[in-house]
Amino acid sequence: MRYIASYLLAALRGNSSPSVKDIKKILDSVGIEADDDRLNKVISELNGKNIEDVIAQGIGKLASVPAGGAVAVSAAPGSAASAAGSAPAAAEEKKDEKKKESEESDDDMGFGLFD
Repeated sequence: MRYIASYLLAALRGNSSPSVKDIKKILDSVGIEADDDRLNKVISELNGKNIEDVIAQGIGKLASVPAGGAVAVSAAPGSAASAAGSAPAAAEEKKDEKKKESEESDDDMGFGLFD
């Protein structure tokens, strides 16, 4: 992903066909050492292609990827009664977990954002 992001940064800068040297310069500026094999693969795959077209094709492919939030849970008919009895205990346990998480997130780890 870092190689693609660097390629896109170079392309946004006006370089329609970034070289290995251009991408390495971007990665070196943030302290990332480039893997030549992966970098050459990105260059070879994107060389000569219009970045806007590549992005448009990628968005089209992402549209078919499911990203739902609902999880289907099937239970046996006899287990419904036992699940109903354990629901209050599970809800109480979740409350305790949320309370612990909020307490932990309040820790500033010894420094503040604006110190």
